[in-house]
Amino acid sequence: MSLPGNGNGPAAGDGRRKVYVKVPASTANLGPGFDALGMALNLYAWIEMGIADRTEIRLYGDQMEGVPTDKSNLVYKVAQQVFEKAGVSHPELDIAMYSDIPLTRGLGSSASAIVGALVAANALIGSALSDYELFQMASALEKHPDNVGASLFGGLTVAFWDGTRAEHIRVVPEDRLEVLVAIPRFQLATEKARNVLPAEVPMKDAVFNIGHASLLVAAFCTGRYDQIRHAMKDALHQPYRAPLVPGMSDILEQAEVHGALGIALSGAGPTLLALLDRESGRGAELERFLTDTLKLHGIEADTMRLKPCAEGATVLTHFDPHVTLIDNIKGEVRA
Repeated sequence: MSLPGNGNGPAAGDGRRKVYVKVPASTANLGPGFDALGMALNLYAWIEMGIADRTEIRLYGDQMEGVPTDKSNLVYKVAQQVFEKAGVSHPELDIAMYSDIPLTRGLGSSASAIVGALVAANALIGSALSDYELFQMASALEKHPDNVGASLFGGLTVAFWDGTRAEHIRVVPEDRLEVLVAIPRFQLATEKARNVLPAEVPMKDAVFNIGHASLLVAAFCTGRYDQIRHAMKDALHQPYRAPLVPGMSDILEQAEVHGALGIALSGAGPTLLALLDRESGRGAELERFLTDTLKLHGIEADTMRLKPCAEGATVLTHFDPHVTLIDNIKGEVRA
């Protein structure tokens, strides 16, 4: 792991109260559930936040490169929205953050920052806002509830946001479900991935996705994982985004042959996400297929074996306020 040269944090014994939050990554859509389905993954970001005399933001880890360290930082700005809604004022904050979640790869890096900031700021002022209020704020900020719902509540979230209100139901996947992600070594901005989508779609494609998304949710709720391969098909966004990720079309067509229960573009991409049964013994075969196929199309990719995460953002109580964030999470980070 690398650490930008911006100091080692507040001195021990400064007496300031700090809060610590652990936030899971997330995948959105899962194929047909466009802007409606999200699932938390056991890949994390950690945020430390305290009230200060002068704002200081410290970023740890390779995934933080290029993230602002002034008051334009997303975590700082979201925290201020919490304070404003709660009717308090804390313009100066001491913030530290470490993340294992790759930026702009379709694994909910911005959602984790938003959720982590909301939960940390709220904890700092005595949890003045409810989880429901935080969810409304997060959905309004992201303009869709899938990633933020998963990171806030954990598990698989089925949700909507109509521009005014967000609602969700949480489902916890079975332990035997594993998640294999192939993360191409290039970034894909969500805005670019959304700009390739058409303003209108044929009725048959809308009906296709309604049926498949409904079947996918039912499969998770009933443990009928044999239906996932049928359910994780999409007609609304993946066909239009496939040219942005060379090799994606081949992977979507052939991954099930190599052991995947289902395969999809993770969020807006470019990460590809496969679900598999850990008892199948075919994880290595599937991993080779994903990396080899991408390599054939000139794309280098890294893989991770993950699992659905049942817990959402959590306020941690076992941290030592007299040492740096990175010292507190040593042994938990992937690096």
